[in-house]
Amino acid sequence: MSNHTTAKTKSDRAAWLQGPPAACSVPVNHVDHAWRLVLLGAPGAGKGTQAELLTAQLGACHLSTGDVFRAAKNSCNCELSPAMTQAVAAMKRGELVTDTTVLSMLKERAGCLSCLGGFLLDGFPRTVAQAQALEDLLKQQNVQLDAVLSYELPIEQIVERLSGRRTCSVCKAVYHITGRPPKKPDVCDHCGGQLIQREDDRPESIRVRMEAYQKSTAPLIDFYKKLGVLVEIPAHGSPEEIFERTLKILKPKTKQAAATGECCCCSSHKKA
Repeated sequence: MSNHTTAKTKSDRAAWLQGPPAACSVPVNHVDHAWRLVLLGAPGAGKGTQAELLTAQLGACHLSTGDVFRAAKNSCNCELSPAMTQAVAAMKRGELVTDTTVLSMLKERAGCLSCLGGFLLDGFPRTVAQAQALEDLLKQQNVQLDAVLSYELPIEQIVERLSGRRTCSVCKAVYHITGRPPKKPDVCDHCGGQLIQREDDRPESIRVRMEAYQKSTAPLIDFYKKLGVLVEIPAHGSPEEIFERTLKILKPKTKQAAATGECCCCSSHKKA
């Protein structure tokens, strides 16, 4: 699912987005260390941006469960499996996709987890039950996680980031009043539409969401701490600064793998 000959080559993620029997068009080349990471972080912590930067740097595919569901919901010609049919039906009803359905979707794409290019898993797991199910699935694929990267940012800083967002009422382009302001106040640069603050981006709404996120994520954080794979990364500063912190944390793990002469998927190589 990934091509490591150059960071500029990007996988189409067909096997991930479409599921079996689709295949990615970009070939996978052997690498000394195929990264297998889980990304955690509250909305506004910058996890999505870090996923893009890490994908470009490491070559591993960004496997977002949200992307799978959006692709299935928006594609009329896509042949849906029973799990994806259930997921799309739930979304159309405005309901959350159940743990069972998400896990079934992941099992359908188990080949993406054992791909020699590695992965950055985003959006799963969200609960301890999902984390345990993921551990079981990875064992079946003879692979293991290198690390779980948890991007941490105080609630007040998240509120500041998200409450400053403005969205175009017409084309839905997103701005920030300080970080990425429009050329003309309250007017979209692209279409001239009015910029508005979404209800979800109001400070009071953000605090409610953050409290719910922290409550639900705390057990998951403890789970990965006990496994010894959790890495907490301060998410303040620019995306580039956060990225540099991430790479500094991952660098010793690369050296450790080189010292043992194994990559994280060596167990599958030995059994092959």
